[in-house]
Amino acid sequence: MNSAGLTLNNREEVSCLARSLLAAAEPWLDSNRARLDLGNSCAHYGHDIGGIEAFSRLLWGMAPLLAGGETPARLMDYIATIKAGVTPGHSGYWGDIGPFDQRVVEMAAFGLLLAIAPQPLLAHFSEVERQRLWRWLKQSEQAEIPDNNWHFFPILVQVGFRAAGLPFDMTVVERHFASMEAYWLGEGWYSDGPGRPRDYYIAMGFHFYGLLYARLMADIDPERCALLRQRATRFARDFIHFFDEEGAAIPFGRSLTYRFAQGAFWSACAFTGLEPFAPGVIKGLVLRHLRWWMRQPIFDRDGVLSVGYCYPNLVMAEDYNAPGSPYWALKTLLVLALEESHPFWQAPELPLPPLAAQHSIPQADQVLVRQGRHLWMATAGQLELNNYVNTEAKYCKFAYSSRFGFTLERGRFGLPHAAVDSMMLLSEGDAYWRGRRDCERVETWDGIIYSRWRPWPEVQIDSWQLALGEWQVRVHHLFSDRPLESAEGGFSLPGQQVNTRVEPGACWLHSGESRSGILDIGTPARCGEVVMTPPNSNLMWPERCAIPVLRGELSAGEHLLCCAVWAGDSDVTGQEPPRLQREGQQIVICHGERQTAFRLVATGRTL
Repeated sequence: MNSAGLTLNNREEVSCLARSLLAAAEPWLDSNRARLDLGNSCAHYGHDIGGIEAFSRLLWGMAPLLAGGETPARLMDYIATIKAGVTPGHSGYWGDIGPFDQRVVEMAAFGLLLAIAPQPLLAHFSEVERQRLWRWLKQSEQAEIPDNNWHFFPILVQVGFRAAGLPFDMTVVERHFASMEAYWLGEGWYSDGPGRPRDYYIAMGFHFYGLLYARLMADIDPERCALLRQRATRFARDFIHFFDEEGAAIPFGRSLTYRFAQGAFWSACAFTGLEPFAPGVIKGLVLRHLRWWMRQPIFDRDGVLSVGYCYPNLVMAEDYNAPGSPYWALKTLLVLALEESHPFWQAPELPLPPLAAQHSIPQADQVLVRQGRHLWMATAGQLELNNYVNTEAKYCKFAYSSRFGFTLERGRFGLPHAAVDSMMLLSEGDAYWRGRRDCERVETWDGIIYSRWRPWPEVQIDSWQLALGEWQVRVHHLFSDRPLESAEGGFSLPGQQVNTRVEPGACWLHSGESRSGILDIGTPARCGEVVMTPPNSNLMWPERCAIPVLRGELSAGEHLLCCAVWAGDSDVTGQEPPRLQREGQQIVICHGERQTAFRLVATGRTL
């Protein structure tokens, strides 16, 4: 796929991008088999359903083109594939679905297609063929599905049925919305199921689909549609803090291979006419995000989207990521359903509005910090209960960065494999490392996150994460019944040409335009060290990376470990590091004229 020369400044350029994305994948379309085979890697649902997924995900780009009045070059191949896929007895039949079936996910794309472009599609279907499509999609009505964002997929199918003049069942819609109401946390936020994380699925899932519903069903379900718009408006005031001035978003959580689906929420705002910010601001969010991604090497030699984040990388894939999975990124191209005369396209592109340097989100236990050319997020309590690959690395670190990414675990034996960036890891002296995973308690208030966690049942750690200007401060109150080794890391840098400064109580790295460091504050008890990771560990860079680390040995008993972390432009001196003072159980962090105080949580033991 060649996006060279595309400025992505207007609708025609974005349309050209969409057509190019589709064209790169279409040579692998087999309309007789009703599959799109893009590669040889596999997801847990196998190659066959993976081929169905790959085809259906192209519809997220094809449907807006049709709705916007364009005719994709290979429209009739798409139609032939759909007809084959929904015809029982045909060699390409997509089959009857079972419990927790991936095909239910992919049905949502057909719901969108039927909802926003019913005539350009169904004009090529006979009545018998329409009935076959309806019957195949109708399986979603009674499907057994996970208790999470999947509830929206049967809803979108019903929305498509209604728009296309096919029989639809409002009780299906009611049932699934009732299930999702249990996830509502308030102030614009859901969790992705009971006790589940608050990650990009809230934006590209719940609110994206909710806004589609709000536009397409407003005439028959006005009260719910108004509520969905209200919730999305509130969410937007938090979500804008996830994007930097260049269009990059903070990588965090699972399903990062969907890439520019991170910005799909803003496209849904435009599609729905929702204006949490001026149309030019929303336009800028969408277009800068697309431009940033088009500058990354995310395509293979044939121009097909790869599995990975900023480069092809199967190490970071979940077990549900097949070769065609990344094409969910096309959801952000929903703005192509809007005609050239729409306010979104007519508005001049605007930069981000003035945003606070620090923004706390208690519902998500996140604190966002905007620091020059470095946007980062502190978080806690975000365990993914399904234990997807690299869950701790994707959810449980102390911080995530739009500029420095994060490192994936490549093995528990040996610190270089253990993803120590933005983590504190502990070992019993055997080179097997454990860090924060589940949290017993989490509290978030203005710029501070507190968590209690146990790497072993007999080892208790209370951690405070503080955002103080450009500095990230971490305070750990630890009790252990055994001696332990500790290692705590800052943000990683690409490690080919890294200059280092290592000393007692500090480690600083310098590489090109970037600098990253970590230092003990209070009473230094740890030594600086540089840890080099294996290739393909960091989501941003394929080469080996360097992590600034503090190392130390802990005797059995109680300890107070405190560090300050800084990363950013190499030519920025930065403010003076914070200082720690302790008065009994009272901890005071001094930073300039600001003082932040809190008390250590009672443990039943005397420090």
